[in-house]
Amino acid sequence: MALTQVKQSAIIKIAVLIAILASLPKTIFLYEMIMEGNPGFSMIWIMDMLYRLVFFLLFSWAILELNANIGYAKYKWSTKMRMAVLVMINIAILITALALFKFLYPILLGTEISARDNGFLNFTYANMLIVLFFIGRILRLQTDKQESRLENERLKQQSLQNELMALKNQIDPHFLFNSLNSLTSLIRENEKATRFVKKLSHMYRYILQSGESDLVSVREELKFTESYTHLIRTRYRDRFSINIQINEKFLDQEIPPLALQLLVENAVKHNEISTSKPLTVHIYSQEGSLYVENKIQPRTVLKEGTKNGLLNLKKRYVLLLKKEVKVHTKNNIFAVELPLVKQP
Repeated sequence: MALTQVKQSAIIKIAVLIAILASLPKTIFLYEMIMEGNPGFSMIWIMDMLYRLVFFLLFSWAILELNANIGYAKYKWSTKMRMAVLVMINIAILITALALFKFLYPILLGTEISARDNGFLNFTYANMLIVLFFIGRILRLQTDKQESRLENERLKQQSLQNELMALKNQIDPHFLFNSLNSLTSLIRENEKATRFVKKLSHMYRYILQSGESDLVSVREELKFTESYTHLIRTRYRDRFSINIQINEKFLDQEIPPLALQLLVENAVKHNEISTSKPLTVHIYSQEGSLYVENKIQPRTVLKEGTKNGLLNLKKRYVLLLKKEVKVHTKNNIFAVELPLVKQP
């Protein structure tokens, strides 16, 4: 999920305010000199004030942008690592800003900075850095919180739409199961057909039950996948096989329902399955994730589909688990990694 940026308008407004506040002592001093008609007053004072104001503004903007946006936009570091890097970069910007300010000051204004003014300048920049660092963090947290609220609202709306769609397309499950039971009684003498209908009945029951849950155990998902693959093997016979090797300790962990079935279906849909090119789907556990992989053997003619199955699964993972489904393609092997979550 892409990070929402803190708006530049907010950063610039705060940077201008901080720059004005930091320049306030010089501004008051300059005002008093003008009002008193001090003979020592010259345009150099106005140039000095404007010079400081511009530097304070640029420094404020750089620190705010770093701590509100740049520091969170690209790298997925741990909190401690991120804070350590941000602190070092903030200090580097402080040192650079001070050095540049002192280097350009005599060139542009034609006079040296006094020792007293030099100490005050160091003190001002250091205090600005501390204040701006915390303001940047607050802006980042506020933006993240607002994005989280918006995301929750979107999820609520999506949930309501899904519920409405389910009501529109609802089928009386008792009618369907009674029909399947009647069909079983008619084909009782045909063992293969009877088993096929039972597996189909189990699949439909699982789909109805899992529709009420965001997550299911790997054990439950495997039972459903076994029923689904039985239907596939009924069609393709020995041209299709599935190899499952999952460590016992992962069976009670959870994944979104129908995740494994979707990936098996994708493998069947996008790969050639023939006597000369049988398809084997491997499902195994490794380092807290499930992997579903198969050899890539593209169909000459692809079946029509929405092409949204894997994309929707990725979205479900992000929304439900805040984790990413990773896709690997290497050595002519297509693999999808499904992170697992422990039951609470």
